[in-house]
Amino acid sequence: MDILVGTPGRIIDYSRSGHLDLSSVEILVIDEADRMLDMGFIPDVRRIVAKLPPAGKRQTMLFSATLEPEVLALVDRWLVDPVSLEAEPEHVVTDLIDQHFYAVLNNQKLAMLLWLIRNEPFERMIIFGNWKEKNRILVEKLYEYGVHAELLSGDIPQTKRLKILESFKNGEVKIVVATDVAARGIHVSGISHVINYDLPDHPEDYVHRIGRTGRAGARGKSISFVCEYGAYVMPEIEQYAQITIHTVQPDDEMLVLPERVNAPVKQQRRTSSRRGSGGQHSAHRRGARR
Repeated sequence: MDILVGTPGRIIDYSRSGHLDLSSVEILVIDEADRMLDMGFIPDVRRIVAKLPPAGKRQTMLFSATLEPEVLALVDRWLVDPVSLEAEPEHVVTDLIDQHFYAVLNNQKLAMLLWLIRNEPFERMIIFGNWKEKNRILVEKLYEYGVHAELLSGDIPQTKRLKILESFKNGEVKIVVATDVAARGIHVSGISHVINYDLPDHPEDYVHRIGRTGRAGARGKSISFVCEYGAYVMPEIEQYAQITIHTVQPDDEMLVLPERVNAPVKQQRRTSSRRGSGGQHSAHRRGARR
């Protein structure tokens, strides 16, 4: 073969099994280096590099959305006399995306989100949060208020991830809650709304997030919640995205939680657990009596 494209783990699998010989590789391309750092893949990349011809006998290309110190450390380690090329689009954010910013407190976000889901006509919606555990809790909270959403995070098995994406594409699932890591590679047409439940720590991620909508000539809308924590990253987002952010105070009605329609997920788990343990206990006692 001339070109092989693969994830680090799969390339290592084939190399270890003897089906893949890397000793004559001429060019190594490391794509999304910043994301590989975030997801913990760099040790796997090191194992692959150890099986290649040494630096200087192969060409290495490293692509990254950011050039943070950790990425530059990889450059020093794996490249010889590197040349840096930076590509910056003329317009960082397409004019097809309507960007809105609401000033809300952290404890008002859920009510605001539920109001938007009820009142914003949308085809498909991605909600971005910064932490996978908090995203999981958000999905459970949405369920309590009668909203079905699926969770995408970096630790979800690939088979389940593909099923969720397929359901999202065909319209069975209208809302997905995701982290930045999980959202890489999501190219689904018809995403009308992107919600930044948390503003990202890096301005590049803001641009990447809202770029999930407003594609292929279609208009899209991004709505960001600016809480007491998110306000700190606003200046960087303004500078990078070449925008001026105007935050809007939501109306009082937007911050009122509706009535729950389902019991909390944790309560359902406890009830289910008690039923199971009670049944086993009764059976044990009946067996003892016999």
